Amino acid sequence: MDIVGNRTLGGLLEERAEYFGDKEFIVFENREGEIVRFTFGEFNRQVNIMANGLVGHDVSPGDVIVVHLPNSIEFLVVWFACMKIGAVLSPTNVANTAPEMAHVFRTVEPVCVITQPHLVDTVLAGCEQAQISPPVYQTGQEPVTATGVKPLSHLTEGKSGIFTSIGATSDSLADILFTSGTTSLPKGVELTHANCIWCGDHLAKGARIGPDDVNLTALPLFHANAQARVLATLTVGAKFVLMEAFSASRYWSQIRRHRATFVNMVSTLLKATLLQPVDKDEQDHCVRFINYGINCTDEEKEAFEKRFNVTILNGYGLSEAMIAVTGSPIEGNRRWPSVGLPTIGRQVKIVDDDGNELPAGKSGQIVVWGVPGRTIFRGYYKNPEATKAALIDGWLQTGDHGWFDEHGFLYFADRKKDMIKRGGENVSSLEVENSILQHPDIAECAVIAIPDPVKDQAIKAFVVPREGRSLEAEDVIAFCTQRLAKFKVPSVVEVLDSLPKTSIGKIAKKFLS
Repeated sequence: MDIVGNRTLGGLLEERAEYFGDKEFIVFENREGEIVRFTFGEFNRQVNIMANGLVGHDVSPGDVIVVHLPNSIEFLVVWFACMKIGAVLSPTNVANTAPEMAHVFRTVEPVCVITQPHLVDTVLAGCEQAQISPPVYQTGQEPVTATGVKPLSHLTEGKSGIFTSIGATSDSLADILFTSGTTSLPKGVELTHANCIWCGDHLAKGARIGPDDVNLTALPLFHANAQARVLATLTVGAKFVLMEAFSASRYWSQIRRHRATFVNMVSTLLKATLLQPVDKDEQDHCVRFINYGINCTDEEKEAFEKRFNVTILNGYGLSEAMIAVTGSPIEGNRRWPSVGLPTIGRQVKIVDDDGNELPAGKSGQIVVWGVPGRTIFRGYYKNPEATKAALIDGWLQTGDHGWFDEHGFLYFADRKKDMIKRGGENVSSLEVENSILQHPDIAECAVIAIPDPVKDQAIKAFVVPREGRSLEAEDVIAFCTQRLAKFKVPSVVEVLDSLPKTSIGKIAKKFLS
């Protein structure tokens, strides 16, 4: 039996509430700077009330609940209520459009959807397109105006704060995270209770997080990165500080005010923070180090570390591995821009197209060994073909490319084929292309990444009009805006007479820039 045993997330919360009780666990700060706080015991009670409410409205073990919310207390409470019931959380990106929500709904067939007032219309339109009609619950105090929508408080009125976890084992499905891939539509990454508990323990040990730490994030909870921070904090009984959204002008002062010791950032946050006016007290903080993702220049790293007197630890991970695969050592030579050494218990190889392991210095695909449903994801939800392609003899085929140096440090080369990294979001160029090709006046298109000084990469689309038709770049962008989340919409569109092709007629993107 491994370190997870047969534990569940619901059981873990109950244990921590019993052991830490009155110790502060959750601190949430909204966009207006208003703060609410919960001890372990108080948070567990709120989760129990929600769990009783959901069960009272016919939510059963194995049912999927879609949570279409930004960072919020409600997100956290519903998440752990699902874990106690044995239901499955499927969080969605709040930038999703109705067609994107419809894809999620068709895939997971939710028994209910929980969202915010300003997102209700998108959810309802997505339900209509998917031809489903689950109950929709709205958070907050605003009056409900949409037909068929009820306030979330309708679930919890008069419910008990006592609930005993039911219906789950460590192997039960806990979370379905939708991640863009090289196919046209996002795939649902299946994460079990074991995956989540292993992740929390793995991150806590690797980052040396203890009960006295304060773990702060402004990254969205519908991504694995932020969820991993919650799990690590819960594992050790530390404090978790959640920002509703990232604010460049307030972020570093929030870190200082909450006395955060452990922070995670991505390139967009780092660059935006660097652009803020210097505060004479900004080096007066408690941050031990910052866990960081790839895509930062040497100059930006050096400027950030010097200005804020903090150490950046580079790393590499993905949702399918939940989450860290490699990380820079806390002490010693980190060999920047390396993304570090394999983390505790990880086996990582670089292989060629035939699966043969490559020596140091040779670039190839990064593959990660693991046990499906325990140390790596269980599979892609309702997608056995994609699962079979991703899991070969226990090795997760990441599709990402890199190489090891002679010291065993990993260097990241590029993301999955046709993947664009934009402001912390992965965008499939094929998904954008398929949306553009729905335009009646467009015959062909190709989408590539171009450099962006703030968001790492921007999206550029090349389009060829149908014979006898004319196109304006602004019209193509407007067309995409109606069909894609904002971060997927091309920033630049170029209209061409034709696209470069290979000898077998495929579009040769390497000639586009």
